[in-house]
Amino acid sequence: MHIADMTMFYAPASGGVRTYLDAKHRRLMRYPGVHHSLLIPGARSSHHNGIYQVPAPPLPFGNGYRFPWRVSPWRITLQGLKPDLIEVGDPYLTAWAALDARRQLDVPVIGFYHSDLPLLVSNRIGQWMGSSAQAYISKLYGHFDRVLAPSQAMADKLLAMGVEQVHVQPLGVDLQAFHPRHCDPCLKQVLGLRPDTRLLIFAGRGSREKNLHVLLHCMQHLGPGYHLLLVGSHMPSHRPDNVSVIGHFRPPGEVARLLASADALLHAGDQETFGLVVLEAMACGTAVVAVDAGAFSEIIPSSCGVLCEANQPHAMACAVRELFSRDVRAVGQAGRRHVEQRYSWDNVVAGLLGHYRTVLGHLPARPHD
Repeated sequence: MHIADMTMFYAPASGGVRTYLDAKHRRLMRYPGVHHSLLIPGARSSHHNGIYQVPAPPLPFGNGYRFPWRVSPWRITLQGLKPDLIEVGDPYLTAWAALDARRQLDVPVIGFYHSDLPLLVSNRIGQWMGSSAQAYISKLYGHFDRVLAPSQAMADKLLAMGVEQVHVQPLGVDLQAFHPRHCDPCLKQVLGLRPDTRLLIFAGRGSREKNLHVLLHCMQHLGPGYHLLLVGSHMPSHRPDNVSVIGHFRPPGEVARLLASADALLHAGDQETFGLVVLEAMACGTAVVAVDAGAFSEIIPSSCGVLCEANQPHAMACAVRELFSRDVRAVGQAGRRHVEQRYSWDNVVAGLLGHYRTVLGHLPARPHD
């Protein structure tokens, strides 16, 4: 079985899509009779270890992202690889290139709906463009042989748009990279905090959808004794005294150290398609406080954290206090067990192969030990 993945969502500072594709690429190498190719945008045509760079111009102010604008290089690369199945990770030109190649290769194409394009368009341009984006998504994803969504919330949105053959396929977490053993007991001292300070953390891009203003107002409600560390790019410059910033992209190992060293993760995003950083925090044994919206209500059981009303800083502050009225260490340990049971990358890749075998009609393959 030869699987070809393709996406434009792949850059040095990429988020969940690159994490998914890299983890998948590594693990599929363990399966006999399974070959995996990954097609991503690059400065020039090249390939190494099953990863093929297809020329595409850089996206202005795009943090390393490139935006393909010609179908033919992607189609020609696919034709040369001759995969048995193609998976598309974005709704742009690469998706149409895959469908174009399907007509010549006669292979199925699966679409993985990683991002909520109509919502993003509505937030940035207006509801009228969001409606047009819905029509576009309905048309595009209606062409795929199967559509995967990372959460039931996303699957329900696709179904409401008239897309058929939608299946929920959660993402996963590297359980060794994100582990409680990475806790740094000196972090509070380095940040200039008292040992008894309750250290909260948020890690990710400071985009509008993350609702960082809610976190800042929440910290104002919490006051002294609580401290929030914001980690990532585009963080707010004006913030309360009990908020500090590491305002640039950090590699996964550093993020894991910071997550494992905090007392709780705080997340106010109400439009998350999956919320990978929440599971990474739970894998580190860190309790979570998040809003009861998007995918969070699916992935955060009450034993692993506290959910609160969206866009309500006071409600989030109350949720934080509620969390610390419990045994926070035990809550974090429950989160680690939950992620181990449900969200290991090995389980995710096994689930993906189930989708591929169903579409292709193949018998199961088993990984090497």
